[in-house]
Amino acid sequence: MVALVGGTFLGFAAAAGAAERPWSVRAADAAMEHWPDGRVAAAGTPVAWNHDQATVLLGLDAVWLNTVDARYFNYMKKSVDGLVGADGSLATYEPGKNRLLDLQLGRELLRMYGVTQNVRYYKAATVLYQHLATQPRTASGGFWPSQGTPNQMWIDGLHEAEPFYAEYAATFHHPEAFADITKQFELVDGHARDKKTGLLRQGWDEAKQERWADKQTGDSAENWGRGMGWTLMALVDVLPFYPSYDSGRKELLEMLTRDAAAVARVQDAKTGVWWEVLDKAGAKGNYEEASASCMFVYALAKGVRLGYLPASYMVDAERGYKGILKEFVKADGEGFKLTGTVGATDLGGVPYKDGSYGFYTGVKTVTDDAKGLGAFMLASTEMENAKNARLGRGETVMMDAWFNSQMRADATGKQIYFHYKWDDQAASGYSLLGHIFENFGAELKTLYVAPTAENLRDAQVYIVASPDIPAKNPKPHYADAEDAREIAKWVHDGGVLLMMENDTSFADLDHFNLVSEKYGIHFNSILRKHVEGTNWAQGKIDVAAGGPVFHEAHTLYVKDVCTITATAPAKAILTEGGDVFMAVAHYGKGTVYAFVDPWLYNEYTDGRKLPATYDNYAGGVEFVRWALEQVSRGTAGAGAAPGDKSVKH
Repeated sequence: MVALVGGTFLGFAAAAGAAERPWSVRAADAAMEHWPDGRVAAAGTPVAWNHDQATVLLGLDAVWLNTVDARYFNYMKKSVDGLVGADGSLATYEPGKNRLLDLQLGRELLRMYGVTQNVRYYKAATVLYQHLATQPRTASGGFWPSQGTPNQMWIDGLHEAEPFYAEYAATFHHPEAFADITKQFELVDGHARDKKTGLLRQGWDEAKQERWADKQTGDSAENWGRGMGWTLMALVDVLPFYPSYDSGRKELLEMLTRDAAAVARVQDAKTGVWWEVLDKAGAKGNYEEASASCMFVYALAKGVRLGYLPASYMVDAERGYKGILKEFVKADGEGFKLTGTVGATDLGGVPYKDGSYGFYTGVKTVTDDAKGLGAFMLASTEMENAKNARLGRGETVMMDAWFNSQMRADATGKQIYFHYKWDDQAASGYSLLGHIFENFGAELKTLYVAPTAENLRDAQVYIVASPDIPAKNPKPHYADAEDAREIAKWVHDGGVLLMMENDTSFADLDHFNLVSEKYGIHFNSILRKHVEGTNWAQGKIDVAAGGPVFHEAHTLYVKDVCTITATAPAKAILTEGGDVFMAVAHYGKGTVYAFVDPWLYNEYTDGRKLPATYDNYAGGVEFVRWALEQVSRGTAGAGAAPGDKSVKH
């Protein structure tokens, strides 16, 4: 082990060692204790494909991504597997009822497919996606909430359907779907908005025939909190999947801006939370409501983190979260309960729900309601991320897909890029590394052509991992002297280059040394840390606290690595037994980092394989913080060349 020098870190590793567990973790553990068998339903009731289960799993998914605690993933998988047959069939799903709320659970099918690559999850998700083609619509093209709600749109339905619709379309090559997704938001935005408050009414009846519908506008009468919460969540959950070139993206950002402003205006000045009927704070019978408050905090904080909303909205999110903890969270020691969530709230039906003020305020609140707990977990993960998100805001992290351009067929048969890629959620991917960068506020992009100073111009960080050899890619793109010169120009102007090599049986060292030697870094064709089977200790690297990259001590895992020879301007910063494993160089205004393994791919960060001794993910959080701290702001990354088709956004 080598003692390293310098650095500060206040992220995941420090939080994990705190005396009190994060609120997101406490809520997640409470949810699993409340529903231990993975069925989010009352005791004694049959297993069911339902909306409540979907909301809890969305919350657990967010907690898993932040903690890489395998308990959460395993719970989600058990929950989904109880409803999905080996052939992709969906137990208890009733397509004839045309319920939009059945689509929300489809997002967990996509997660399970992404991580496991098991085609049965793809088949199950495709059942839901194909059903959208036959979902009944209003005359204007808006989805009915269900078979029993003709000619109507409910704002709840935006979150039930559109995030799944968008993620499936982005994952399985349906760019044409985004026009329809945009239309669903446009119809609600154009017809359900209260012109006085800017808030959205829960329902819009295009035929203006329902008893709850205004005869002139078709809108229901009141501004219901959770309905507005679902809408803001839908916007921030859909936008990450929109292609940058799609005109609908700009429209949705404008909608989010309007909705966020309207919601901020009705935040309670005293408590920081929001009311059941949003614009009637303090009115007789009205009450402060937990699930809407959690949804608003989540959407505002995520909108700021991803750059969709101005940073000023974090003031509203922080005030709202403090209010949630004070007004709704009941904690006794390690116990946890969430009070104040309004029960199920819809329109029409039997007995008839007329959407009046008395109807909304007459619905009783519930403790540990699934929708409230799920929303609280989402809000908590965003607020726990918020302390880091300022560092990378406005920065772009570019992943190489040229030197490593491996492809495989996905479930549709289409060839896609994988192996150390942002979109690859399987063991081979860098999706969790991407999640860490996004938690720090950075934007992710991928470069599919040879790097030049020009096409790296909008990137502050550029990552190259394990350049291909013929055994891994029949047509490798070997680095040459021109590549080395172009990358060096970009680094010299302030770019941060992160090189993560591999051993020679997996990666090219000889050609890529043309790039690395510009900075005094030579990757040696020497095998170290060879691991036999599950003899994990053979790949162990102990990292001491107090170094330039790692402030905290870590136990990292690598497997079959090369070594580095470092000469000026490079300096070795991690050695073991005379072998150099990590080096850093300053070159012009830029910084170069080199490691002997692509150590942050999902297989060794997602918590599902390695013993708990190894903390690659926590080390990755520190590494990402360090990398973003190296960025020379205002130098590298002046902006992408207009119309550059080689860069994926």
